[in-house]
Amino acid sequence: MKNIYYILLLLIILSGCKNNSNTTSLYDSIPNNSSVIFHINDKESLTSNLKNNSLLDDLVQTKNYNRLSDKLAALDYVNTTDRIVLSVIKDDNDSLQFTFATKYIPNIFNLDSLQNHKSEAFKINEHNAQKITYRNESLYAVIKDSIAFAASTQPLLEAILKPAKKNAHLDKIIKATNTDKSFSMILNHQELQAPTSLIPSDSLFASRFTHYSGFDTEISQDHILLNGITMANDSTNSLINIFKNTIPQDTQIAQITPSNCDYVTSFTFDSFTTFKANLDRYNKTTTPTKNPSLFENIVEVGVITENDNTAVVLNSIDVIATKDALISSQTEVEDYRQVTIYEFDSPALFSTTFSPLIGFENAAYYCTIDQFFVFSNSIENLQNIIANYQNKTTLSDRDYFNDVVSNFSDQSSLLQLATSSVLKSSLENGLGSKIKSDLKDYKLSGIQYIYDGNFAHVNAIIKKNKVKAERHAVTELLNIKLDHALLTTPQFVTNHRTKEKEIVVQDIKNKLYLISNTGNILWKKQLKGPVLGRIEQIDTYKNGRLQLAFATPNHVYVIARDGKDVDNFPMAFKDKITQPLSVFDYDKNKKYRLFVTQGAHVLLYNASGKTVKGFQFKKANGLINQQPQHIRLGNKDYILVKTDEELHILSRRGTPRVSPKTKVKFSDQGIYEYNNTFTTTTQDGKLVSIDQKGGVSIKNLGLNTKVALTTTTKTLAAQSENKLMIKNNLLELDFGNYTAPEIFYINNKIYVSVTDLQAQKVLLFDSQGKSIDNFPVYGNSPIDLDNIDKDNKLEFITKGENNSILLYEIN
Repeated sequence: MKNIYYILLLLIILSGCKNNSNTTSLYDSIPNNSSVIFHINDKESLTSNLKNNSLLDDLVQTKNYNRLSDKLAALDYVNTTDRIVLSVIKDDNDSLQFTFATKYIPNIFNLDSLQNHKSEAFKINEHNAQKITYRNESLYAVIKDSIAFAASTQPLLEAILKPAKKNAHLDKIIKATNTDKSFSMILNHQELQAPTSLIPSDSLFASRFTHYSGFDTEISQDHILLNGITMANDSTNSLINIFKNTIPQDTQIAQITPSNCDYVTSFTFDSFTTFKANLDRYNKTTTPTKNPSLFENIVEVGVITENDNTAVVLNSIDVIATKDALISSQTEVEDYRQVTIYEFDSPALFSTTFSPLIGFENAAYYCTIDQFFVFSNSIENLQNIIANYQNKTTLSDRDYFNDVVSNFSDQSSLLQLATSSVLKSSLENGLGSKIKSDLKDYKLSGIQYIYDGNFAHVNAIIKKNKVKAERHAVTELLNIKLDHALLTTPQFVTNHRTKEKEIVVQDIKNKLYLISNTGNILWKKQLKGPVLGRIEQIDTYKNGRLQLAFATPNHVYVIARDGKDVDNFPMAFKDKITQPLSVFDYDKNKKYRLFVTQGAHVLLYNASGKTVKGFQFKKANGLINQQPQHIRLGNKDYILVKTDEELHILSRRGTPRVSPKTKVKFSDQGIYEYNNTFTTTTQDGKLVSIDQKGGVSIKNLGLNTKVALTTTTKTLAAQSENKLMIKNNLLELDFGNYTAPEIFYINNKIYVSVTDLQAQKVLLFDSQGKSIDNFPVYGNSPIDLDNIDKDNKLEFITKGENNSILLYEIN
């Protein structure tokens, strides 16, 4: 949790109550002078996401790290899964203090795990209070009306316990912020008293820019994304209100901005007259605009900076009229690539017209490029802009630009974009420390404001750029670290909202994780045992929303996508569950049947956890050695239950449907539909196939006795020691310790995978046994292969180090 302060500082740099009664609320813990307020709905997931974020990892060595993490050390021992409202305050000595509140639960302060801590009891008025000292930092806490209130100083705690007048402006922003998100935050810009701009030494984002901003925050391994609103409490003293009564326009500045720029700012309006009147009120000036006709047909103004060169860009909707307004500035300097460069006789015009948005006073030259009128301090800078425009090497031609703005609206009131060097400089200014990394992978970051009535929508992103991979290359996309070592093999599950894939995995502490395909840990859930086998998905309520369904040794779980248990689950069992949960949907009508195996017994339930009556099969003659399976051949359904000595081929009602005519000693491998038969292996490694009349065929595969088998209806893969059979192709692999083969049928193509755990290599083959290009790659478990997003490339996951998951992409 100590990384929380990094996100505080980073969001300050980036970004520029529901309690209407007299009852005690979490929001009572917020002092009016709070600089930043966090809503943390899942502390553990947030901690993991902060730990996994690559940018925050680059900041770990900055000099303020230990001081800031020590200040918030108290959060390390707060033991809760409920919402925490955390406020950060600067005191009169310019030191950072904090308060927080959360629902009280027994043992909320987990002190047993803390070494060298000190706990003291005392009184605050009528309240029993506790002072906890750890790592030379103190926490003062009381319980009031079932809420735990805490603060870093006793006077601060005493202050928040007293009734206080509600802050109407803060209440508005709280109500407008989605505090149900896993992590959201509110900034009080007037208390921050710090620049909130991507661009260093820029007066644009001083404390008068706005009052409060509220954001939903998404933190994943390669990006930090903010979506929210900002609002000011009066219409004249806040710069954001210069956009009042204007309509945001399409932002086109990137079409003229060279890709080698340092940063760019753009602001738009539908009426220059309205915009300028707002700006004059803000500046408390009535000075007439010089040459107002120049701006009558302008809908966007931009500033492009590269080293010591600056350019101002006017985007015109009437090029002829704008040219006419420049009739007095027609002294030609030169022609460059058939574009005429002119002298400009009002170099300070843009500073006097648009202050404080523009401070540039040396616009000595200009040129016209399509609808763009570009003014600069140097001829060379105009030549650079012309060349990049003609060569199609502008920002808009770069993949990393399009990747960033895909998170933005097409229309902006105000937009800022900054390259990696500017981002680094901004972070160093905010942190007061040098950053060792050059952050070169963060090619472009951005923040966007879209004015709407009395507030503005805000979108901001810092994102690590993905290098475009060569064709057939295998690229590592994510390396996601868990709290503890992995217990299960990571697998994909479907997000029913996006139809994309997410990742589910369990660690050795029996904690289940759901992780987005961008590496964001969505939630963690403590289970009562290890997951058996593969996790299934069902639509319990038949509304298109999918839940996770699986068994542990004494429970059956059905969990919604938000991590909450579905009604009637988990089901508890006194006797041990010995096989993974089998889920059947015979007619694809979502009338699910859940098969629970306990030794030799089979129990059958529906999706509501109710016993299904009428299923005749109750018990096998020996221990069931594989989870029950369902196969449909033609129009007939078959339920298969296997022991070492017998294969029961049953109807839906659990009555015998097929009786094998030959006795076989079966292995513990699964049963598959292969060439219109029920196929598995014998204990001596032979292939056994049973037809619908009970005929038995046994085939020697030419492998050793311990065979791992999987099939599709037409393709068989079998592995024993260092030999892998795919269809009729026998491959001899390097000697190693191989996982069972997996078959993936995607886009009408067969893929077969095994992993050598000894050499830590993932191998992937096609249906003819030919290795896929650029394999093997590093991995420590079986893989799951699928197209997890909206592109046409396949991705796969595997275990990396003991506590990490690797996500790869096949290009």
